[in-house]
Amino acid sequence: MSEGATKKEEKPRKFQAIRGTRDLLPPETALWTRVEQTAQEVFALFGFGEIRLPIFEPTVLFARSIGADTDIVSKEMFTFDLGTSSYIKTWRAMLKAEAYPKSFQQRLLEFKNNLKLAWQEERIEKSGSNRQIIEILDKTNEKLFLTLNGEILYESEAQRQTAVYRLMAAALLAADDLELEGSVVLRPEATASVCRSYIEHNMQQLPQPVKLYYMGPMFRRERPQKGRYRQFYQIGAEVLGGSDAPAIDAEVIEMVMTFFDRLELQGVQLDINSIGCRECRPKYVELLRAELLKVKDKLGPDSQRRIETNPLRVLDSKVKEEQSIIENLPRIADHLCKDCALHYADVKHELELRGVKYRENWRLVRGLDYYTRTTFEITAKGLGSQNAVCGGGRYDGLVELLGGPPTKGIGFAIGEDRLILSLQESGQRRSS
Repeated sequence: MSEGATKKEEKPRKFQAIRGTRDLLPPETALWTRVEQTAQEVFALFGFGEIRLPIFEPTVLFARSIGADTDIVSKEMFTFDLGTSSYIKTWRAMLKAEAYPKSFQQRLLEFKNNLKLAWQEERIEKSGSNRQIIEILDKTNEKLFLTLNGEILYESEAQRQTAVYRLMAAALLAADDLELEGSVVLRPEATASVCRSYIEHNMQQLPQPVKLYYMGPMFRRERPQKGRYRQFYQIGAEVLGGSDAPAIDAEVIEMVMTFFDRLELQGVQLDINSIGCRECRPKYVELLRAELLKVKDKLGPDSQRRIETNPLRVLDSKVKEEQSIIENLPRIADHLCKDCALHYADVKHELELRGVKYRENWRLVRGLDYYTRTTFEITAKGLGSQNAVCGGGRYDGLVELLGGPPTKGIGFAIGEDRLILSLQESGQRRSS
């Protein structure tokens, strides 16, 4: 067969959307547009302004906010290095791998020269710290060269060798202190990004509280299933600053319930709980751990592991055989401190004043320490067992955890894909 015939038989590759992503097409996109426009209208009525955030953020932002040992951070994030500094990291790794002094000095010279070039081309941050490190490496390399070539005299060979290894250690310490762009991640959620922006732009100097909403794609490397994608969409809102008045919590919940009412979402159920504060929650967690240890042998492997790592997560268990055991565990509402119990009672009162119907769910918890007091979840019809369309709560410790001032905060995130799916299941196929 001739080469020409072979080429004639080859067919162009048929490209498809990557697994876990999909195209949104008309007429379905009309429903998406209606949902997003309704969100903008309702949120504006409650005094919220839109914030538009970067698609990618520093990996450490989510490692600190979500937790480095969580599945989201350790398994589910799309992480990569920015090319601007990755080759400098490669040269630094090569420098660290050299144990023989003369080879190390040659590698140090190459590393230093590449670093200077990167500085000139602005491929690394032109900070005072980086300038100082380049100067240190320059001087260290020169002194190491002179020492290795006998141009600096020592009383003994042992002293010379000691000086050589000290210079090598000094070079490595300086190289480690370089301010390089670390790994970045496609955002898996947006609350941490909003808090980062609040800190970065000194929003604490604005009239408080600051009310922001967002909408857009998020990314998680998880197994795709009905209503869950690797690129998925969220609509969310955050209230930052000001007080933790129960009326603020109730207003946030009222806003999202108003949004769902405008969309005529079917089978909406609001569950609420209080998870206490830094004073009372740790005591409850220890009590819960002690009670769980008594029934450890009756629990599955995941719950057994969580007894030590995060006992609150046991309450999330969906394992059928564990439900009767969990129902007999201590309930956090019975162990709130006086201030948290009063706050929870006032939140419920404020919801009642607003005509918002709710159900108390003592098993509705959040595992991370910066979450406090009010937590809530909203479910809807047409989504099977995984029927949550919105989750939210108070997180008074998050801004401080990310390097900002002590700041009150509460917010929620709506899974837009699941919301659309629920609307479609109830017969809303397109914009009405």
